[in-house]
Amino acid sequence: MAFEGVIILGLDPSLSSTGWGVIRSEGARISHVANGQIKTDPSAPMAQRLAALQAELAEVIAAHQPARAAAEEIFVNKNPQSTLKLAQARGAVLAACGAAGLTVNEHAARLVKKAVTGTGAAEKVQVAAMVKVLLPGVAITGSDAADALAVAIADAHLAPRS
Repeated sequence: MAFEGVIILGLDPSLSSTGWGVIRSEGARISHVANGQIKTDPSAPMAQRLAALQAELAEVIAAHQPARAAAEEIFVNKNPQSTLKLAQARGAVLAACGAAGLTVNEHAARLVKKAVTGTGAAEKVQVAAMVKVLLPGVAITGSDAADALAVAIADAHLAPRS
């Protein structure tokens, strides 16, 4: 069975960049389809930034027609304001996926790291390096997109098959 999924959520705490990635998975084989970053204007009010994130993500979903989506579970940041912003952005992402009728699988960050690198304590640079190994020739548009592709890879290996 072939699967193509848009895999989202490489959010930074400032909410200025959200990474997304699309892969194709056929059995144990995965290949890169697309990746990118959605940028929001840091000077805009939060409601406008969240609306822009949701609208741009809806465009990505419409362009790639994924079968499902996956996201990292929210983590508690040391700064409560950063955690709140991440949760709000995640809500916009989940709303865009829900509006498109997508099922969203959620994975803990440690599980994503372990699925991609072999250790749940991997650093961001290690995760990005393994994404490049697992998706040969990929041109990653930024660290948030690398995170999103890592979630995609983990989901392809961890999600139950229908």
